[in-house]
Amino acid sequence: MTSYSTFLMVWFLSINIFNNQEKNMNLKLLRFLLIILFTSTVFYAQTYKDPKANIEDRVNDLISKMTLEEKIGQMQQNTLNGIDNNVISEIKNGKVGSFLNAGDLEAKAKLQKIAVEQSRLGIPLIFGRDVIHGYKTVFPIPLGQAASWNPDLVEKGSIIAAREAAEDGIHWTFAPMVDISRDPRWGRIAESCGEDPFLASKLGAALVKGFQGNDLSSENTIAACVKHYVGYGATEGGKDYNTTLIPERELRDIYLKPFQASVKAGAATLMSAFNDLNGVPTSANSFTLKTVLRDEWNFDGFVVSDWGAVSELINHGIAKDGSEAALKAANAGVNMEMVSRHFTENLTKHIADGKVEQKWIDELVAGILRVKFRLGLFENPYTRITENLKTLSDDFKEVAKQSAIESTVLLQNEDDFLPLNDKFKKIAIIGPLANSPLDQLGTWTPDGEAKNTITPLMAIKEEFGNSIEINYCKGLEDARSLGTDYFKKAVETANKSDVVLLFVGEDYLLSGETHSRAFINLPGIQEDLIQQISKTGKPIVLVIMAGRPLTFGNITKDVKSILYAWHPGTMGGQALSDIIFGKVSPSGKLPVTFPRTIGQIPLYYNHKNTGRPPAPNQLGRTIGTPENPEGYACYYLDVDFTPAYNFGFGMSYAKFEYSNLNISSNKIKMDENLEVKITVKNTGKMEAKEIVQLYIRDIYGSVTRPIKELKAFEKINLRPGEEKEVKFTISSDDLKFHNIDMKYVAEPGDFELFVGSSSNNNDLLKTNFVIE
Repeated sequence: MTSYSTFLMVWFLSINIFNNQEKNMNLKLLRFLLIILFTSTVFYAQTYKDPKANIEDRVNDLISKMTLEEKIGQMQQNTLNGIDNNVISEIKNGKVGSFLNAGDLEAKAKLQKIAVEQSRLGIPLIFGRDVIHGYKTVFPIPLGQAASWNPDLVEKGSIIAAREAAEDGIHWTFAPMVDISRDPRWGRIAESCGEDPFLASKLGAALVKGFQGNDLSSENTIAACVKHYVGYGATEGGKDYNTTLIPERELRDIYLKPFQASVKAGAATLMSAFNDLNGVPTSANSFTLKTVLRDEWNFDGFVVSDWGAVSELINHGIAKDGSEAALKAANAGVNMEMVSRHFTENLTKHIADGKVEQKWIDELVAGILRVKFRLGLFENPYTRITENLKTLSDDFKEVAKQSAIESTVLLQNEDDFLPLNDKFKKIAIIGPLANSPLDQLGTWTPDGEAKNTITPLMAIKEEFGNSIEINYCKGLEDARSLGTDYFKKAVETANKSDVVLLFVGEDYLLSGETHSRAFINLPGIQEDLIQQISKTGKPIVLVIMAGRPLTFGNITKDVKSILYAWHPGTMGGQALSDIIFGKVSPSGKLPVTFPRTIGQIPLYYNHKNTGRPPAPNQLGRTIGTPENPEGYACYYLDVDFTPAYNFGFGMSYAKFEYSNLNISSNKIKMDENLEVKITVKNTGKMEAKEIVQLYIRDIYGSVTRPIKELKAFEKINLRPGEEKEVKFTISSDDLKFHNIDMKYVAEPGDFELFVGSSSNNNDLLKTNFVIE
């Protein structure tokens, strides 16, 4: 029933009652009853307050009641720097729709109470926070989690992060980040899922599902915000905020893929990025924000700009001032402006001048309100979790430990040196990251606390302190130190031990936003420390914690084993202890290619071929000299053209044998599926997990195609001697790309299919098929 029809009904009843003098009812009582009746009728006529009403009806009803100032207010997100009279006034007057970094639970409750009880329409605020890889229970950095190749485990991590954040009154996280990242110099590669669109799509969707669950209004869930839309990972030179130039075909086939998968998984919101994309900054890019996101993908949530990105349109040179920045960002499709205030200061005038349509503002605001309704904020604006608090629970920490285990990649293991056996009675633990709890958490952990972190030194002492002599020296004051004050003690510590566990890498400040590096070697004089320890003749297990791939080829000869642990989070110490001492085998595989030197960057596995690719007999060595080049091919004279470690690479304590690669047919029609089977056997002595990877190469097409592309993977567990037949199904949809006419199709022709343990041809079995 509409408000108007309800009002007429009440009026009709009142006339009849007042005209009926026979009842001799008290006139004051009549008036009192009519006031109650009218008030309750008007309340129930407010559809937006009716929890049983359809969300679209609620959105439309609320918008019809809002002033223009209140609509634009919903488009403003502020950061909280204390609750003063100005903040209170803005909330009361409907001039802010969201806060990020809104303080503790008490502060959020106070702000929400003002919005719900003192503003005209009672529209609740939405509180956002950077919950990137855990909240209080910190998981490995996203790039580390990607190395697990385990979407189910990744989803569990975001379920836990959502629950912990929700307990603290947070409704919305600015994650996951699904930027395809091919340049390890870029600091924000740490937040990404790596270089491959298929893997990033699977993991991005898993993260969204974990944060949001099946019901966004559940007390355990928070809204996801997929970022940074789009192309931010292709920043020139690996410099943060830099220009990106991406042809539309590559944009659609590579960089947009994980965003599309995340939207399909139900992502409530997206974040527009900082970068200039092909001449149009992404926070003013109507092609990506309207044509692709809304028109093609039918996205109906909202887009928030990155911090100050609307203001930065001025620096980009696409807007003369804040007024023009607001005009371009809003018209392009940014629903909410983060921190800067160009929308609130300028949109009213632009609407009056006809430069922005009122109908479009209504659509932008509808996206924001739709998410608030889906979150259940109108019914439950305050934190609902008061009992059975789970933050930092043993169950949560156990999942974080498993994530750290499965994220760790074994890069080198000479003579099967790991796991350590019981013959080593004296162990040296050396290095600036052996007992550095804050660095172990990694980048973007604003709510993680060092006091909750278990370091390798702590874990090993707790587990083996009564049975093994443990000698510790940090070796360097910190990861970037240039001082040798601890070298003498480090050497003495190694000399009195049987084996050295050496923990090196980056501190947490060396990766993340605005932390790009021109050189990605081990910081400070860590290499000198490794070489000094190596001179003692003691075997070294090198554990590297870092937020990106590093270059360290010149010290691999000095150590027996190398474990790449990324920044492993709260439970990293226990995870590494279990791996080093053989309670579990490492099973991580690289989600990104490791270069030998920065001169090879960009280096990624799914590159295009050239007219003169290096020959197979040129693999594994530097080719020629400036005076005597060997052949005319695509290579450097002074470095092997192959990577240090391939995408998908990762060793195990077990040995896996691949055999019996079979496909259902050598020829299939466009609408038929290809069934793929392969047998994997554990021929080693330890139970372990293996990630079986399937790649396809479209040998020729209407446009050039990558030399191979990941199309499927499965993580399996095998006991010693156990074998398993792994099955994959490939359809023509898996082989689609944007052809010469920019149509998204699979083309008939010849294909190569590879299955194995990494993207390296030496690790793959191969067969061929044809699409007719």
